[in-house]
Amino acid sequence: MALATHRTSEFDRDTAVTRRAPGVYDAHLSAGWTIIQAVNGGYLLALMGRALGDALPHPDPMSVTAHYLTASVPGPAVIRTEVVRTGRTMSTGTATLVQFAEDGSEVERLRVLAAYGDLGALPDDVRTTAKPPAIPPYEHCLGTDSAPDGRPAIPGSTAIAERLALRLDPATAGWAVGAPSGKGEMRAWFGLADGREPDPLSLLLTVDALPPTAFEMGLSGWVPTVELTAHIRRRPAPGPLRVAITTRNLAGGFLEEDAEVWDSGDRLVAQSRQLARAVLQG
Repeated sequence: MALATHRTSEFDRDTAVTRRAPGVYDAHLSAGWTIIQAVNGGYLLALMGRALGDALPHPDPMSVTAHYLTASVPGPAVIRTEVVRTGRTMSTGTATLVQFAEDGSEVERLRVLAAYGDLGALPDDVRTTAKPPAIPPYEHCLGTDSAPDGRPAIPGSTAIAERLALRLDPATAGWAVGAPSGKGEMRAWFGLADGREPDPLSLLLTVDALPPTAFEMGLSGWVPTVELTAHIRRRPAPGPLRVAITTRNLAGGFLEEDAEVWDSGDRLVAQSRQLARAVLQG
């Protein structure tokens, strides 16, 4: 059976899954969420989150760890889930995503371990030293189209850019005009282009949808994710999100990206860390 989604949103339509049997879901990886030819890792994470949200008894992803085994491509896919443990406040499950080679053999693309709970049931107590990123107003940041103040557009040839309302902090977008700062930083206002409000599922996309910090470090080319862990901390308030990503160490052809996502109420709603490969050319 096809699971209900917000059908007016392209994100929800493109992360829809159909339950074929208990723990088995059919999906179609949309070409609209690709970077060059590969399907974006955050979109894949949200797709897996959709299936796990149906398989597990709790509504919200809280910790999701994914290992990206081979590059996914647009087209049909199968997701298989397994319930590992269920408790009163949390449940844990695994999921694998497979596609099929020309000879019909299965190729595993992605493997996920996730813990789900109810974010609405968490206590309101917050004790933190974290602060929202300082980003210029939306209208003074750079988008994939020309900004209202006449600033140049960010170059890009990826389909996913058309589905995002993304505005980069000019201080972290030097790479877009051929003058990268050399710092491993990326900051942006973030939303979906069709106006869909953020929720815990879309936060799984958000943590891996900005241009890679490697661009601002003077590198170019694809930066494929090896492993990504996302922590969803709260259900976000309506309105645009602010995302800050930092890299402190690039060594041996690998780098880490640490992301924070803040909602319109200045609340930290998601965090992530990923290990990615870097193309060592500048």
